[in-house]
Amino acid sequence: MRLDSAMYRSLRLYGEWRLRFDGPLRGVHVVVAGRPQLELDDGTSYGLGPGDLVVLPRADAHTMSSSPTVRRTPYSSRSLAAESGGFEAVLGEGKDPVRIVCGVFSFADESHPAVTGFPACIHVPANAQKAPWLAGLTQALIAEAFEPGPGSEVVMARLSDALITRGLRYHLETAEEPGWLHALRDPAISRALAAVHTDLGRTWTVARLAEVAGLSRTGFAVRFVDLVGQSPMQYVFGCRMRRAEALLRDDRLTVAAIASQIGYGSESALSAAFVRHSGTTPGNFRRQTRDLPGRSATGSFLQPK
Repeated sequence: MRLDSAMYRSLRLYGEWRLRFDGPLRGVHVVVAGRPQLELDDGTSYGLGPGDLVVLPRADAHTMSSSPTVRRTPYSSRSLAAESGGFEAVLGEGKDPVRIVCGVFSFADESHPAVTGFPACIHVPANAQKAPWLAGLTQALIAEAFEPGPGSEVVMARLSDALITRGLRYHLETAEEPGWLHALRDPAISRALAAVHTDLGRTWTVARLAEVAGLSRTGFAVRFVDLVGQSPMQYVFGCRMRRAEALLRDDRLTVAAIASQIGYGSESALSAAFVRHSGTTPGNFRRQTRDLPGRSATGSFLQPK
């Protein structure tokens, strides 16, 4: 996976404050100074410090504040952007501000199964033993963000590539959450995943996938659920539907041709499966997505006004 775009803005936040990031934007926060608090909508919170990295790869909405005890109505990050021209946004006044470099990013392949398997939030503390790479990458990113020059957008995109990839690797090495990325650590399940994505059009069964993995049918099914968080055939179905959605956005293929590519014997078989998945037919989905206006992945908060 590669980043398709990345954009950053600096925040200077004084006094007591709460700032709401509504999304849906895949976010990055690098704390430069201060000790802010980050809270997800499910109540999970993270105390942050200088040098910490936070990646929100699922574009979850969240709130940042000067401390966990501040309970005032949060200020909208979008409103702050509208009031602040240029690269830096400022909220409040006084001394010793909290300083954060915030970014948004998008993936070239948003339908990749890893995207749906991402955790809500990855927090890499500045002093994390398994993250000796953190200081070098964040300092380079901050330097490029505060002193942009020719080609800065390209440089920041590539730094983001490295930073986010390292963040995901850190998550793999330190967390035990089930999901696509975690399953890659298991050689047998990894072989099965690779086979599915190499040939979605094949008639996959649990027995056939178990054979690819080199495991018994029962042993494979149990291990797959434990690591991926869903059954093998649920996973295959989801992959096919995501691929169908991607192909339907392109008018070059008929629905029948798409059905053949992803393992359905007929247009009607694909239509029935697609309705179960999305609640609408492939034809309606194609018309609806064709009519949607273009939306920038780096709009709203990060887009200079």
